[in-house]
Formats: sequence, C-alpha cells, structure tokens
Amino acid sequence: MSQDTGTNTLSSLGEFGLVGKILSTIRESSVSIPGIEVEAGDDAAVINLTNASLVISVDMYVEGKHFRTDWSTAIEIGRRCAAASLSDVCAMGAVPVGALLAIGMPGSTASHWASEFISGFTEEVGLAGAVVLGGDVSESEQIVISVSALGTVESGSAVTRAGAQIGDLVGICGRSGMAAAGLRVLQRGLRSPRVLVDAFRVPKIDYLAGSRAAKHSATSMIDISDGLVADLQHIARDSQVCVELDTSGFDVPQELVSAAAAFGTDPMSWILAGGDDHALVATFPASVGVAQGFTTIGKITQGTENGVTKEGTVLINGEPYTESPGFRHFT
Repeated sequence: MSQDTGTNTLSSLGEFGLVGKILSTIRESSVSIPGIEVEAGDDAAVINLTNASLVISVDMYVEGKHFRTDWSTAIEIGRRCAAASLSDVCAMGAVPVGALLAIGMPGSTASHWASEFISGFTEEVGLAGAVVLGGDVSESEQIVISVSALGTVESGSAVTRAGAQIGDLVGICGRSGMAAAGLRVLQRGLRSPRVLVDAFRVPKIDYLAGSRAAKHSATSMIDISDGLVADLQHIARDSQVCVELDTSGFDVPQELVSAAAAFGTDPMSWILAGGDDHALVATFPASVGVAQGFTTIGKITQGTENGVTKEGTVLINGEPYTESPGFRHFT
C-alpha cells in the first residue's frame, strides 16, 4: 500500500479510492487457501466445501466502547478486531479460513489511519492462516467496525457450549486477566507495565488451539471475551452442569501481581472477571486429560448437591462467585 500523507482524509480519498487501497493491501498479503474460488473484489467471496462445515461468526466494535484511538494505534486496533473475531471460530474447533470487514468512519478520518488499520487487520488475519475475503466501507459519525470470521471444521465435529459432562476437566489455553489489568493501567493515564498494556491492545492467540482441542475429544468450548466466570456460565447453563474452578491451577504473572498491589486489588479478580484476552476454555474427559497447550483449572460436577441446585453455576474453590462475573453490554 502506498504511503499516505498526514493531510489526506477519507473525504479527499473517496469511497472507491479507499476500497482500492483496501483491495491492494489484501492482495499484496494474500495467501492461497484451498477451497476459495472467488476472492475479495467481487460482490461476494465463494468457498467450496467438501466434507466440512463452514463456521461463521460476526462481531461489532465501536469507537469509545471497544477501543480508543488515543490508547492504541490504528495497526493495533486492526489486529485486535481481527483477533477477537477469529477466536470465536476457533472456539468451535474450527480452523480460520477468512474474514469479511465492514467499517464506517467519519469523512475527516486521516486516510493514513485507515491504511494502517487495514494493514494491522490483514496482518492478524494472516497470522491465523486466513485471508481477508472482502467487505464494505461507509461514512459514519464515529468509527464502527464489523467483522465476519469464517472457519472450517470436519462435518459433525464442531464443539459447542452444550456438551460438558460431569467428571470432565476444565482447561484454559491463553492468558486471562492481563488485558483487564492493561485496561486499568490505561484508565489511570499510565502506559506501563508495557506487557499489560500490550495485552489489552493486541490479544495473543493460539489459532490452532481450538482445532487441537476438538481432535482431543473436547466436549465443550468457548473463548473468553467478557470474563472467565461470565463465559463459563454459558457452558454451565447450556450443558446443565456446574463448573468448579480451582484458583491454585492458575498461572499468575508477576506483572499482574505487581499491578494489583499498586491498585489495591486482588489479581485473581482480573483473572476471573477480566475480558478481552480471548483465551480458549474447554472441557475434556478426565480419561484423556486436557489437550496440548491447555492448563487444568477445574472440573465439571453434578448440578445438585444435598438437594441444592447448582446447575448452571460457576464455583470458585467450592464457593459461589459473588463479584461481577464479567462485562455485559447495556448493564
């Protein structure tokens, strides 16, 4: 993509000029993915599937709610949006194959910002082994981004939230609490510890973890976007079981401990309720153990005990979690 000067805006560039730049970036970084018959640039992409299921997910990101341009660069925001969306298809046990991007921006947006966003988005999609298949652009009062992520999984092998069985082990692959701590740092007007701020700006995702879990007999799976407890509640409710977590199984990085001490909080609160790390949490039969790259953090138990219903709940060290379990829109 050609360099833009800081004086160019989307109003001067125009819709077709922006689309042309986007297509140029996509094609420059495009890799060959089997089954893609028609790539970005036409009215729609075409994917030919044989003995596989297409997994599709869509997410929306709104300026001021999901990201701030004074906290993150355009490249970081692009990578973050791609990573957060692609993790959803990984959570189904699928391998990412593509992404569709729709973005609305004010006409006053610097064209170099849009170029850098697309570069970051395309870079992260490439790290997942996928390609940008196309999308749309529009003028809007603020930056609004919609990403549709696509993946493939062997027919009948998708892992849902509803399959956890009593006796299963609960395993996590990825970080938890780091992005939440980074958000707190940024909210205080700080920029360090850098490792925490970077965790908020760009998730670090193992894009093959979901596929490995599926092949390792995972019974249920979800990506942690709103908070570990909040998202595990989905598995507990949909599977009609109780999830019991053991905090002694968590790795608590020293940076997290130090930041929590500085802010007068418990690092475990970030680990249990903090979102945006997009780690994968899955359940596995105890007979096979957790998949490679996953760490055991709990187990699945029966829905009732001594006549008291626990079905659909998440317990921490045997006790109900009484704090806010994670992020919720409109609350």
